[in-house]
Amino acid sequence: MNRPGIGTLLRVALALTLTGCGMNSPKPEGTRAVDDVKSAAEKTSSRILDIIAVKGAVSEPGPGVTICEGADPGRLFTVYHPWSITGSSDEELGKAMRRLKSELPGEGWEIVQYGPNSSRDKTLELTADHAEKKLGLNVELWEQSEGEDGKPKLIVNVISACYQAPDGEEVDYS
Repeated sequence: MNRPGIGTLLRVALALTLTGCGMNSPKPEGTRAVDDVKSAAEKTSSRILDIIAVKGAVSEPGPGVTICEGADPGRLFTVYHPWSITGSSDEELGKAMRRLKSELPGEGWEIVQYGPNSSRDKTLELTADHAEKKLGLNVELWEQSEGEDGKPKLIVNVISACYQAPDGEEVDYS
């Protein structure tokens, strides 16, 4: 199977139009320090991992910072945290997806979309929005295949709303 790379996934996550978070707007949701938003994304990812409750290899990339879509570089930024977890079987990860769908609303998340996406593989996908935290979530179940390492995995993307850095803080988009 031909799977998109992490760069493609990040573009998809950054382009998500999620309710309540202003994710697709260069208008900032407020002023916050970059490190605070990164910390919120990491804590959210950690909680998502707890709900997934699968023992498997978790990828290591930490949160990154990018310019808000449609904004000029400067003080406006969005934080994204892509990661993945490899499971032992498609069935195990399917159960994890159903747990996410079931448990996230009790933690303030609104499930925006759940079901097969429009890709050729009709990948099971969950998209959710946390209006209070100003975070969006996208999770895809990549079933066992002959591509890459062949192991099934969940691809997780946590993304923040657009924020303005405080006066005197320079945003590093690298």
